[in-house]
Amino acid sequence: MALDAAELAHRLARDAEAVCHHYLSNGRREGRYWLVGDVRNAPGRSLFVRLKGPESGRGAAGKWTDAATGDHGDLLDVIRESCGLVEFRDVANEARHFLSLPRSEPEQDHGRLPSSVPAGSPESARRLFAMAQPIAGTIVEAYLRKRGITALHGTASLRFHPSCYYRPDAWSPTETWPAMIAAVTDPGGKITGAHRTWLDPSGRGKAAIDTPRRAMGNLLGNAVRFDVAHDVLAAGEGIETMLSLRCVMPAMPMVAALSAAHLAAILFPATLRRLYIARDDDPAGDGAMASLIDRANEAGIEAMALSPRLGDFNEDLRTLGADALRAALRVQIAPEDVARFMELAA
Repeated sequence: MALDAAELAHRLARDAEAVCHHYLSNGRREGRYWLVGDVRNAPGRSLFVRLKGPESGRGAAGKWTDAATGDHGDLLDVIRESCGLVEFRDVANEARHFLSLPRSEPEQDHGRLPSSVPAGSPESARRLFAMAQPIAGTIVEAYLRKRGITALHGTASLRFHPSCYYRPDAWSPTETWPAMIAAVTDPGGKITGAHRTWLDPSGRGKAAIDTPRRAMGNLLGNAVRFDVAHDVLAAGEGIETMLSLRCVMPAMPMVAALSAAHLAAILFPATLRRLYIARDDDPAGDGAMASLIDRANEAGIEAMALSPRLGDFNEDLRTLGADALRAALRVQIAPEDVARFMELAA
């Protein structure tokens, strides 16, 4: 698969100007470069594609850089972004069609959803999530159980993709890995984005790649949700962190904001009256907690911090065990919430 991607990229680069004419039609040639607004073919001059150069390495033909964002890539990325494709299979087939090469698989769609949506958009995220499958009996379940997470109720927001497209950087070939796909939703439950965690095929951990976690779509204010919140909600950064809390507080609705910055900006349900903030024990976690407490207080919501004994609650679960984690949390939550949200774990 990787060799196929590299060869396709080289063939496209040999006719880089024709590729740009076709997929970046809102741009124009200036000297040795094609200038356009961005890789999705917006009008402008921010992105420049090198039309001539060596076959590989820096300065190679077909390589592009967006001066406004610092993003860079090759002509396969141009095809992916401008056509709104998600899976490498579809990118490769589009490239083969342009180069008049045989497709790598039959023409039938086999039930695939239409791919003409902007890459990185909420529509693209919804498409990716729709293509994935429930986690029961998959590598995702094995991975979570390896992390000590055995309570998997209310996890419809998580799915498994057996071959999710991954590109390390602009200079590397495309790879595919199994992945946990998490739906990022707004308070009303509408999917606004997706988070990918690429996994080792054994299910024993994350994939051995530089960036095994990446998100797409509109994340700000939204989150990965486990059950529907009404008056009480627990919020934290990581998916594994919040699922660890679910092991000992199984009835409490929770959200994973995916980063400290996004945790500080989560949107509150209109009926929320008490917010538990599951902080990570680091400066970013402290900053997110302080910001979120201020926002909650301004909205008339009681905010209470939940603090791990170690680095985060998954580390507590794996190292100290569920009984110790349950005991530590029992004294941190409001007395009326102990029976309400922890009784199933007793």
